[in-house]
Amino acid sequence: MEALWTPSEDFKSSTLMTKFMNDFASHMGVDLKDYQELHKLSVTEPDEFWSFFIDWTGIQYRGSKFPVNGDYNFKEYSWFPKIELNFAQNLLNEKYQNETAITFLHESGLRKDYSYSSLRLEVGAFQSTLKEYIGRGDVLACYMPNIPETAIAMLATSALGGVFTSTSSDFGIEGVVDRFGQSKPKVLVAASNYQYNGKTFDQLEKLKEIEKQLPFIEKIILVDFTGESSKEHGLGKGIWWDEFTGEQCQPEYSDIPFDSPLYIMYSSGTTGKPKCIVHSVGGTLIQHHKEHKLHTNVKEGTKLFYFTTCGWMMWNWLISGLACGAEVILYEGSPGYPSLAGFVEKLDSEGVEILGTSPKFLKALEDNEYDKNFEFKNLKSLLSTGAPLLPEQYDWIYKKFHSNICVSSISGGTDIIGCFMLGNPNVPVYRGEIQCLGLGMDVACFDDDGKALDNKEGELVCRQSFPSRPLYFLNDKNNERINDAYFNRFENTWHHGDFIKITEYGGVVVYGRSDATLNPGGVRIGTAEVYRQTESLNWMSDSLCVGRQVDGDVEIVLFVKLNEGEELTEERVVEVKKLIKAKTTPRHVPRYVWAINDIPYTRSGKKMELAINRIINGRELKNIEAVANPECLAEYESYRVN
Repeated sequence: MEALWTPSEDFKSSTLMTKFMNDFASHMGVDLKDYQELHKLSVTEPDEFWSFFIDWTGIQYRGSKFPVNGDYNFKEYSWFPKIELNFAQNLLNEKYQNETAITFLHESGLRKDYSYSSLRLEVGAFQSTLKEYIGRGDVLACYMPNIPETAIAMLATSALGGVFTSTSSDFGIEGVVDRFGQSKPKVLVAASNYQYNGKTFDQLEKLKEIEKQLPFIEKIILVDFTGESSKEHGLGKGIWWDEFTGEQCQPEYSDIPFDSPLYIMYSSGTTGKPKCIVHSVGGTLIQHHKEHKLHTNVKEGTKLFYFTTCGWMMWNWLISGLACGAEVILYEGSPGYPSLAGFVEKLDSEGVEILGTSPKFLKALEDNEYDKNFEFKNLKSLLSTGAPLLPEQYDWIYKKFHSNICVSSISGGTDIIGCFMLGNPNVPVYRGEIQCLGLGMDVACFDDDGKALDNKEGELVCRQSFPSRPLYFLNDKNNERINDAYFNRFENTWHHGDFIKITEYGGVVVYGRSDATLNPGGVRIGTAEVYRQTESLNWMSDSLCVGRQVDGDVEIVLFVKLNEGEELTEERVVEVKKLIKAKTTPRHVPRYVWAINDIPYTRSGKKMELAINRIINGRELKNIEAVANPECLAEYESYRVN
C-alpha cells in the first residue's frame, strides 16, 4: 500500500520521538533501527522504559522511582509506589513565565490570553479560598462550559491534592445528579449561563434543583460567563466567582503519592447510571506526557487545539499539554456559528499547529461543501478520535487541509484517559489506518480463545499493566464492575471492547465496538466496514447499522438519514445493498434499509449503536442523559422485534 504521507528525514531528525529513541537506545546499550524496535523494547523491558522516561521528560517528583511496578498482571495498581508529586505543579512549571499558556476563543469573537505566570496567579487566587473546603482527596466538580475558569478550578484543586470531576453545561439535571450524586463533590463550580449557537442559556433554575438533590455540596461557586445574570442567584450555598476568589498569589502545591486519585471520569451510562472511573495523578501525567511529547511532537510553544467540551476526556488530555510548555487553545461555543468554514478559518488564523477533531466534524465540514482549500501554513498534525476515521476522509483531509501533515487517528478512551494506538511523527500515514501502537502499551489482537492474531480481525487487548489504567470504580464492591468491564474475558489481560486488526505496517484498523459488531450466521462484522460504503452516497447524510435478534440469528438493519428533499426509493435500497455487497461481502448486506429522521450521538460525537440495538431488540434503555439528541429515540421504537 502506498503511504499518503511520509515524514522527511530532516523532519524525523527534529522530532522528540527521534531524540527519545536515540537517548533510550544509548541508555540500554542497543541499536534501535525504527519505531517497531523501540515499541518492542518498551513492552519487553517496561521497568527500564518507564523509569527512563519519567526522568527524560522532566516530570517533577520526589522520592525513588524504584520499584517501578510490582504487578504487571492488573491485579492491583502498584505503579511507582515510592514517588510523590503534584499534578498542577507539573502543568504550571515555573520555568515558563511570559510564554502563552492558554488562549481562549469564543463563538462570539471573544478572545483572551493567559501567560504561564498570570495563570499561576489566577490559580493561586482561587486556591487561597478554596483550601478552606478542599484538601487531599476531597472532590470539586465543574458543571461548566470550556472556559478558562474550568481549567483554573482544576489546577487549584489538584494543587491542593484534591480530586476533580466535570461535565458540560448542556447536561440536564438528571445527568448531573447521576454523575455528581456518586462522586459527592464538596464544592461545585457552575456557570450561571452559557452561550451556544448565538443563544444564551440560563442555568440558575437547573442549579437550584441540583442544590436540592445534592445536599452534601458545601459551596456552589457561580461563574457569570455572559455577564447577564442577576446578582440575586437564589442559591443557599451560592457565591459568585469574583466574590469567592482572593488576592492574586502564587499557588501552593501538596505532594501526594503517585497513585492518588486525580480525576473521576464517567462512562456514557445509557444502560444505567454511569460508571465512575477514578484515574491517578501520576498515571495520568506520565501517560499524557508520553502521548503529547513523543506521539504528537508537542514542544514548548506548540499551539495545541482539540475541539472538546469539559465533559469529554479529550478536555483533560488537552489541558495536560501545559506540562510540555505548549500554548493550549480552548474553544467554547458552536463550531457552526456563524459557519463551519468560519470556525476553521479562525483556527487557521491562530496558527494552530496541532488540530484535534472528530470524523463527525470532518464529515459535517465536507457536507457543507466548503469550496476552497484551507491555508493552515503552520499545521503539522491533524488528530481525530471519537469513531474510526474512514479511508475516504483521509483523502479529503489531504486534499483540503494540507498535503504535508501527519494525519493521526487516535483511539483509547475514558477508561484509560489516553490511547492504546495513536499517531507518530516518525512513521508514514496509510489510508484508513491508525499509525502505531502506543509506547509502553503491550497491545495485541486476540481471537475468542485468547490467541494473538496477525493481520486478522479480533479483540483489542493489552497484555500488561500501564500507568494510566484506572485505580478503581467508585462504589464498586469487591471490584466486581471493573473486573467485569475489563478483566473477566481474558486472564491477566485488559479487554477493551474494540474490534480491530493490527496490520503488516504495525498500524491498526478499528472496525467499531466489539459489543456492537454484527454476527449474521456467526461471522463477525464491524459496523465501520458498512459506514465506509454509505459515506460515498451523496443522497444520505448519515447512517446507523445495528443487528436485530430474530430466530436465534442476527439480521442487519441499516437506518439512513436522508439529505433534505431526498427520498428512499426502492432503487436506492437496491443501490445501497449492491454497493455494500460489491465492496465487502454478502454477509455485510443489510436485510432492511429504513429511512430515519435522525441518528443518535453521544455528547462527545459517537454514534450510539448500542442504544438503538437495545431499543429494537426490546430491551430497556435506562438512561438517556448521555444522548446529545434524545428526541430522536422515540422513532426507533416502531422498529422493535415482535
